[in-house]
Amino acid sequence: MKITPIVGLVVGSLAGLGTAFLQPRDFSSNDYYVLHIDRDVHPDHVASRLGLRNEGQLGELPHHYVFRATRDEHDVVRRAVQDRRRKRSLGDLDVLDGVKFSQKQKLRAPMKKRVIPPPPAGLYPAKRADTADANALLRQKSVMETLGISDPIFNEQWHLFNPVQLGHDVNVTDVWLFGVTGKNATVAIVDDGLDMDSNDLKPNYYALGSYDFNDKRPEPKPTLSDDRHGTRCAGEVSAARNDVCGVGVAYDSQIAGIRILSALISDDDEAEAMMYDFQHNQIYSCSWGPPDDGKSMDAPGVVIKAAMLNSVQKGRDGLGSIYVFASGNGAAQEDNCNFDGYTNSIYSITVGAIDRKGVHPYYSEHCSAQLVVTYSSGSGDAIHTTDVGENQCYSGHGGTSAAAPLAAGIFALALEVRPDLSWRDMQYIALESAVPVDLDTGEWQPTTKGKQFSHTFGYGKIDSWALVETARTWKNVKPQAWFYSPWLHVHKEIPQGDQGLSVNFEVTEDMLKEANLERLEHVTVTMNVEHDRRGELSVDLISPDKVISYIATTRKHDESKEGYDDWTFMSVAHWGESGVGKWTLIVRDSTVNDNNGTFVDWHLKLWGEAIDASKATLLPMPTEHDDDDHDVTTTTTLTASTTSLPPIPDATNTGVATTLPSDHPERPIKPSNTPSNTATGGATSETGTEAAEHEATSAPSSWLPSFLPTFNVSSATQAWIYGALGLILAFCCGLGGWLWYVRRKRLRNNPHDAYEFEPLNEDETEGLNGGGEKGQRRRGGELYDAFAGGSDDDDDDHRSLVSAESDDEREVVREKQKQSSRLMGDQ
Repeated sequence: MKITPIVGLVVGSLAGLGTAFLQPRDFSSNDYYVLHIDRDVHPDHVASRLGLRNEGQLGELPHHYVFRATRDEHDVVRRAVQDRRRKRSLGDLDVLDGVKFSQKQKLRAPMKKRVIPPPPAGLYPAKRADTADANALLRQKSVMETLGISDPIFNEQWHLFNPVQLGHDVNVTDVWLFGVTGKNATVAIVDDGLDMDSNDLKPNYYALGSYDFNDKRPEPKPTLSDDRHGTRCAGEVSAARNDVCGVGVAYDSQIAGIRILSALISDDDEAEAMMYDFQHNQIYSCSWGPPDDGKSMDAPGVVIKAAMLNSVQKGRDGLGSIYVFASGNGAAQEDNCNFDGYTNSIYSITVGAIDRKGVHPYYSEHCSAQLVVTYSSGSGDAIHTTDVGENQCYSGHGGTSAAAPLAAGIFALALEVRPDLSWRDMQYIALESAVPVDLDTGEWQPTTKGKQFSHTFGYGKIDSWALVETARTWKNVKPQAWFYSPWLHVHKEIPQGDQGLSVNFEVTEDMLKEANLERLEHVTVTMNVEHDRRGELSVDLISPDKVISYIATTRKHDESKEGYDDWTFMSVAHWGESGVGKWTLIVRDSTVNDNNGTFVDWHLKLWGEAIDASKATLLPMPTEHDDDDHDVTTTTTLTASTTSLPPIPDATNTGVATTLPSDHPERPIKPSNTPSNTATGGATSETGTEAAEHEATSAPSSWLPSFLPTFNVSSATQAWIYGALGLILAFCCGLGGWLWYVRRKRLRNNPHDAYEFEPLNEDETEGLNGGGEKGQRRRGGELYDAFAGGSDDDDDDHRSLVSAESDDEREVVREKQKQSSRLMGDQ
């Protein structure tokens, strides 16, 4: 669909009415806040209470609003909300009780484009002209004639049809010949802009889905001298079939531009960009992330995470937005895409690169979160595509920056055939149809699905024909389900060298049944590790099916002392496993030196397909306190030797824990930061021969205070003994309490039985109670007649006095008592 720039300006403006981002921003004189509030609370009431101005809802994110305030060095909203929370016990109502989350917005540097780093010296020989296959050239000519392709650089677009290295292209021409060219599919390039005036992009430009978040204008026109990256990516996807440059892999798809990489940006702007027009922008291509320097470690903030989650839950009428991320270009710096919170997100399809010879290029990062690879620069060539300008072309595009949009365009072909594919369906068909490459590397390992997985290539390269054909007959998967283990408390020093600290967690069939989880897709591990030099750490995750994920690797340039602070690693290597059994985590400190580390805690998250679709629920929005204020569950540890492919450790101790309450399945329980291994949220266990061997080779460990006996048995046995004693003590205390209650109840029912001595009557106590008022009675201060109850007559008289109903009757009784007393005295 062709939309003129003027119309685009109008519709783009109308599309954004009522949303926060269209308001002009002036951070020099104002502060801006994002608040997540209860659905029943009106944002204007919150604004009035805090003295703010409501700027509108944050795009498509429900119940999230942007507020403006006069500039202040303090976070006035957080201060007011915290002060209110301290006063909630007073019982009064306040509109601030409806504030779930607040974040003061700050301008920060944008993420980095995945530009190609310079190759190591001597990596590639001088470029030489390879001989094309004659039959392949004839085939290429036939395709061009049949499809009417006359674009001048199509012959150079080897990634679409490679007549030299046969088979090393995306295998798309037969897809085109069957009429699949990306019609009715839309890809948004989230980058540094898109030149909608390029004659190569103008026919497919989608104005309604485009916006410039850097300069706050509807058209994402490249402005800076280096604003070329996004246009080049867009050309790979949707360059039209005409007489300009080449064609995109989905040359009839629509292309939108979302500009965020050319100026300082706030989290709320990036969040809005990641879900902009998500009912029509189906795929978001993102060729950027934290610096690929081998030492950075960064992840999206809470607001951005919420936007992405909202987009996969509600985008495309609930089918979910499809995020495609470039894996990163830092391999030469020993970088790993699991240190990037965008590429290791379960919502992202992370795409690495291979070159025109099918070889792994020097820049493409390895990681267990990488799903697939596709073609990009290397072996002396690059991607040929569109450039900024009306009729400009470019022959040097590359890096994983070029791989991601190429994959996004191929996914657009699948959406033409099957527009009902969910965001998870697309991940399934990508890995199911992927083709393993460079099998001689020896690093491929078989998986439970019967597929091969590599940390360098994921499940293999994307084959357009195979992917589209898989999509045609694909049965949509059931909704997502998940299981979170409790937080597992470790607090052990990590041995240095070739030894690793191993911990285990046993997942039972009942746990997954309760979680409604049938089979795995993604696996994530969130962990805390303290270390003097983070780059010396590595972490392996071993599944019950013995599939290994290198979720963290050493990085020679990472000298950070921050360790892993609630950092989440992700793996797609365990796709299709049941998840039942022992999961093993091995943390290593690779270098013997003065840099020491402690493994603090971790928890395991399993994501996958629901057993019962009718019981599936949506994951709640993330909060900044997801990993705060958690209980402790203990897991024991052992040391295990490791190799390049570590053997499965013969671990003997497994943390056993119950599942979380059903009303909060998304909230794991984290241990407090103490050196104690006391279990309060679960228990450890050793069974059978394993326990006997462990106890025979080591002294019993104990979680008890030093003054209590250990009985020379293991911690588990100690727990059983003291647990039994505790139950006995609790029973005795309960029995005593019950007897006390029964006696107390009997006394309340018969006040007279409450006293061992009878109280003196009012006349007799006058003047004896320290000057108190006549008739004043206090259980703790009454005077008692030590001789009361000495005769039956007195008992009768006392009962008569108590039962008398009038003052006259009581006076008669008292007179009778006095006469009886005188007679007793005379006697």
